[in-house]
Amino acid sequence: MSKRVPQVNQLIKKELSQIIRREIEFPLDVLVTLTRAEASPDLEEIKIYISSLPEEKKKTVLQILNKNIYQLQQKLNRRLEMRPIPKIYFVEEKETVEAGKIEEILAKLKKGEE
Repeated sequence: MSKRVPQVNQLIKKELSQIIRREIEFPLDVLVTLTRAEASPDLEEIKIYISSLPEEKKKTVLQILNKNIYQLQQKLNRRLEMRPIPKIYFVEEKETVEAGKIEEILAKLKKGEE
């Protein structure tokens, strides 16, 4: 794999995080994080993985982001001097949720040993 795809992943994640932080309004009690970005090898599309706290609000967060996806894509297109700019898709992050559950279980097991 070329070095370009990971560089594009990082760049788009960083820029999109800034745009979302400034432009998109979420309910007051929600913390939204872009956990990672994965562009296709041809850079036609990019999946942006979303995590939210509390977890129950993830569907609402995805709805808000998808409702504003055209505006976000436009702002990203203006900010980046590269062509093509991958088409954005927001995806629910499941790996960090699983990792969090595993860490919770390990912490409980550790407390049981003491």
